Amino acid sequence: MFNLEWYRIFLHTARAGNLTKAAQELYITQPSVSYAIKQMEEALGVALFHRLPKGVKLTAEGKALLDFVEPSFALLDAGESKLHNLKRLAGGELRVGASDSLLKHLLLPHLDSFHAQYPDIRIRLSHGKTPDIVQRLKEGQIDFGIVHMPVADPQIEAEALTVIQDTFVAGQTYSKLAGRPLPADELGAQPLLLLSQGSSTRRHVEQWFSARGVKIEADIELGSIDLLVEFARRGFGIAYVTRSFVEGELSSGTLIELETGDALPSRTIGIAVHREMPLSLAASRFLDMLRSAFPGSVKGGE
Repeated sequence: MFNLEWYRIFLHTARAGNLTKAAQELYITQPSVSYAIKQMEEALGVALFHRLPKGVKLTAEGKALLDFVEPSFALLDAGESKLHNLKRLAGGELRVGASDSLLKHLLLPHLDSFHAQYPDIRIRLSHGKTPDIVQRLKEGQIDFGIVHMPVADPQIEAEALTVIQDTFVAGQTYSKLAGRPLPADELGAQPLLLLSQGSSTRRHVEQWFSARGVKIEADIELGSIDLLVEFARRGFGIAYVTRSFVEGELSSGTLIELETGDALPSRTIGIAVHREMPLSLAASRFLDMLRSAFPGSVKGGE
């Protein structure tokens, strides 16, 4: 019965050319080295070494075996080194999925900090809507996703990270609508700038209008909040966006915030992971950083 230690003894003996030197390098006795070599030779049915007065020399068969044993141990050493680097976060990768707006406005500052602290971790980002992110999680393409909750999938575990508040904003062209609560039907009659169909934000605003008996259509439908903001700023209509993402524009007066007669409900952003796939060390460390940045997050929540 072969074991890895026999091959290690064979390798050291071949390099040292001496049983005693090999034993010293391995911190075992010389008889132990001699016994292991003898057991290997009996099991293989060939002589691996010529026994000389002052040492040993590989036979042709021993040289043939060494050609495989040496690179095998080099590969194992490289594997151990790789694991050591991963443990120190001096290697590996972080794979994250989220929408473009969440990547930019929520994750990017924390990715900056993580990258500065662990520059050797390769960061891979993949954008998409919450259903897309959930599917990538299930396929093992990403370590975790930042999603709109709730997530109803038995394979996915989601925890609340933070709460966001949406709002209606427009450029100065619509200043006449500011300063008073606007009913849903009046808002719905305005040119609306909305995210594309299927996004959580789009469903959210449609449900809000629908609950008030108003059916809406987007005059301009775009895939990013940045574009919605730009078109709103230029006076093309009223955009529905996350308030914290446009605080700068609201403070500078580039955009104005429109009040609603009925309050807009808040939404929860969460961290989604696959229940049966363990996180990499890099992903675990980044999530720890992210949770500490949002003290109100609830680990393991649904």
